[in-house]
Amino acid sequence: MLFQGVFYVFLIVGRDYSKPIDYLCSREKRYPMASEKLQGHLAVAAAYAIFGLNIVFCKDIANAEAISPVVLFTLRAIGATALFWIISFFLPKESIDKEDFWKIFLASMVGLFTPQMTFLFAITMASPVDTAVMGTLGPIFTMFFAYFFVKEPITAKKAGGVAISFAGVLFLIFNSVHAGGSSTPLGILLLLANGVSFALYLGVFRPLISKYNVVTFMKWMFLFSLLASLPLSIKGLLTTDYAAIPVLVRWEIGYLIVFATFVAYFLIPYGQKRIRPTLVSLYSYLQPVIAAAISISYGMDRITWQKVVASLLIVGGVLLVNRSRAAK
Repeated sequence: MLFQGVFYVFLIVGRDYSKPIDYLCSREKRYPMASEKLQGHLAVAAAYAIFGLNIVFCKDIANAEAISPVVLFTLRAIGATALFWIISFFLPKESIDKEDFWKIFLASMVGLFTPQMTFLFAITMASPVDTAVMGTLGPIFTMFFAYFFVKEPITAKKAGGVAISFAGVLFLIFNSVHAGGSSTPLGILLLLANGVSFALYLGVFRPLISKYNVVTFMKWMFLFSLLASLPLSIKGLLTTDYAAIPVLVRWEIGYLIVFATFVAYFLIPYGQKRIRPTLVSLYSYLQPVIAAAISISYGMDRITWQKVVASLLIVGGVLLVNRSRAAK
């Protein structure tokens, strides 16, 4: 039933992928540009809300120790690849320029394979709150890539914001070790790699994403990621005892495949076409709110003054960065 519902939503839109979100934006039809931006904001907000739950579910799956991170990634890639390709068969055919295939492969490695693999390994070494807090560094990484690739100026406010946020990261790392926290330095470093790679994807590949329809682009992205992961996971795929996986964990894996992979990675490029990369990354602030509230309410984590201080430093630095002037 869940798959059918998602399938029909994507099927009925045909070539015009904006219809489901257009319905929510009907009052903006007199203002096309405003409507487009609103659709982008709604899509990205929904995607990061999904990612917020994803953090908690991934931690729960890791705690169950029923499936390895690399096998979980491959299952997500198999599910998303199958769903995107099935949907594409019912939509008008769109071909990819030959010179763009290597670019899509690179985008797949930077935007899917590396972020998801580092995240799935990091979640076994970091608490949900620490994971969510580290996710707020995305806009800072995006600032650096904007400077190198689109010549966005780095002002005093931006530099100060970077310094404040990285002070928060260091404070988080040290207190994860010495204050009895559940995170390890390697877990924090993997989360940093996760943020850098996804920020690079957001900042560099927007022209390529805008060139093709979302389903066309994502079906190739996930196919390349799936092929890259198979050599690492084929043994685990064949030896995992799927019958021993608890029922609740199976539902959580299903959520990861359908929502946190298929739906969220449809919404992210949809939003990227309509709003700037920095605005896309700013919605990562939904993750710590959602993940922290859920994980604390279920007793999976606890609030400490160190986490509060680190969070304030990181978020405060990011806000300072994004209040600085932009390129003309």
